[in-house]
Amino acid sequence: MKTLFLVRHAKSSWDDPSLDDRERPLAERGWRDLAKMARRLARREVLPDLILSSPALRARTTAEALARALGYRRGDIRLDERLYACPADDLLAVIHGLDDRCKRVMLVGHNPELAELAQRLAEEIARLPTCAVVELRFDTKAWLDVGHCEPAKVRIDYPKKDKA
Repeated sequence: MKTLFLVRHAKSSWDDPSLDDRERPLAERGWRDLAKMARRLARREVLPDLILSSPALRARTTAEALARALGYRRGDIRLDERLYACPADDLLAVIHGLDDRCKRVMLVGHNPELAELAQRLAEEIARLPTCAVVELRFDTKAWLDVGHCEPAKVRIDYPKKDKA
């Protein structure tokens, strides 16, 4: 069994238009939403074997906060350039290249690519709000099978879901 978590970074700030896109920090709402989602994942005792993150500040910050809440060593987060502004096919290639010894992997990145990948893997995923977490479980032993088989379980959570 392989479990893939796709995490869209928390809401970023647009307060400083002079910042490079990669350097945009989280907005105040992003911090609040991130704390809420981190608590939810911790209550479910989610513990990834690997966290991969886009190198963009808003994604790294999201990954670090989740890692802290989940008891994952922040120093073990791997930054992967391919998770920043890449097509969904590249994200799938990252997944296909994962070490099969890892059973639970969390990818922290951006839309629209993450939403496109999530929908490709599970048709019922219509959109990914900021700080959304998609959990996809696949009945396989190889990451290479992801995208070629239907997930055995699909779960999506996002900060405003309890209000929807």
